[in-house]
Amino acid sequence: MGKANRKGSAVPLLCTMGAILALMDPVQPTRAPDCGGILTPLGLSYLAEVSKPHAEVALRRDLMARRASDLFLGSTDPSRKRITSVKVVDLWLSLIPEAGLRLGIEVELRIAPLHSVPMLARLSIQADLHVDVGPDGNLQLLTSACRPTVHAQSTREAESKISRSILDKEVNVDKLCLDVSKLLFFPNEQLMSLTALFPVTPSCQLQYLPLAAPMFSKQGIALSLQTTFQVEGAVVPVPVSPAVPFSMPELASSSTSHLILALSEHFYTSLYFSLERAGAFNVTIPSMLTTATLAQKITQVGSLYHEDLPIMLSATLRSSPRVMLEEGRAALKLFLTVHIGAGSPDFQSFLSVSADVTAGLQLSISDTRMMISTAVIEDAELSLAASNVGLVPAALLEELFLAPVCQQVPAWMDDVLREGVQLPHLSRFTYTDVSVVIHKVRSSTRKVLPATRHLSCSCCT
Repeated sequence: MGKANRKGSAVPLLCTMGAILALMDPVQPTRAPDCGGILTPLGLSYLAEVSKPHAEVALRRDLMARRASDLFLGSTDPSRKRITSVKVVDLWLSLIPEAGLRLGIEVELRIAPLHSVPMLARLSIQADLHVDVGPDGNLQLLTSACRPTVHAQSTREAESKISRSILDKEVNVDKLCLDVSKLLFFPNEQLMSLTALFPVTPSCQLQYLPLAAPMFSKQGIALSLQTTFQVEGAVVPVPVSPAVPFSMPELASSSTSHLILALSEHFYTSLYFSLERAGAFNVTIPSMLTTATLAQKITQVGSLYHEDLPIMLSATLRSSPRVMLEEGRAALKLFLTVHIGAGSPDFQSFLSVSADVTAGLQLSISDTRMMISTAVIEDAELSLAASNVGLVPAALLEELFLAPVCQQVPAWMDDVLREGVQLPHLSRFTYTDVSVVIHKVRSSTRKVLPATRHLSCSCCT
């Protein structure tokens, strides 16, 4: 969803690569994605660059700590030869369309025989990577092919022949490939945490589930996700997916983004639907009115109360909220029932009002969270739903109650989502230089090209 930015001193090799691939488990084909992402070639290059320090630490630990007899065949003296220096001079990742990835590592080795001059060698490793689903349902990053080569570095022909002879005879290439496999241990451990529940509110959580196998192309790695929500530990049956399928935005050839996330209109509607089920939108709205001042406008209120009490407004949703994403605009439509009454703690309602409120949404990214705030109330309509004090004209309802509703609803919404909504991410990485765009994408799967609405977040270098 944005450019990955390191946290900590050592970034695990391919850990973000693993995070991306962990989102691609081909499960439950009857479900539809509501969000997705593209890891671009530039993003892949960035991952390779930040993985070099970890690769060097891991290889140095394995190669230098191991006794020579483990690395060199036919050696009976563990101290006869030892690798004294390991330096990763290059590490790269490239896409293999419709297959996976290729990892390349170039390493300089310094080998110090017991009774000889230290020898420099170059270790070159190429490994093909793919993703598989383990027995536990988690994804695993695996090597499908490994091609290591070792050659001596010497400017003198005689020394080169001697060094080459030593390497050809004594280096165990198979164990070098085992070292490459060990580099994937940490990312594979991290893959298991990617399906963890993220809190939205104390009682509502979301979980990103991999939905489709990764698609590798020259444009990058495309993935699809389906979000599930839980309230008090129970999965929420979100509204039916829209007729128009979700589709990823096209990646412009001039894009400098590392990673692009697209979140559909259905994703946001499901989010607010789940918050409704969690009771997050039940709110009490204070009012400046009292029973005495309200009786001046609605005379029958005076017959209900013999003492002056503060008027309170209790708002609940009468139907599910709906998010609308248009070109350059996001809005939330709330369908409220506002109960008006007095009494504390025994609140008694004497008037119910239907309030349809449309609030503009402001979307931004902070660290790994999508921050959603209410920018402005764009439209609000009040109508009488039920009354114990006679018929109240709509104009009078708006005069009395529109202002507190419009003032309190934005603050109420912002407080519910004050912590933001966690986006798919891996520990030690965050998103920086993020641009948020709201637009429509045309579906290419139909003759009549309908518009699918989604929010796209990209990160530029």
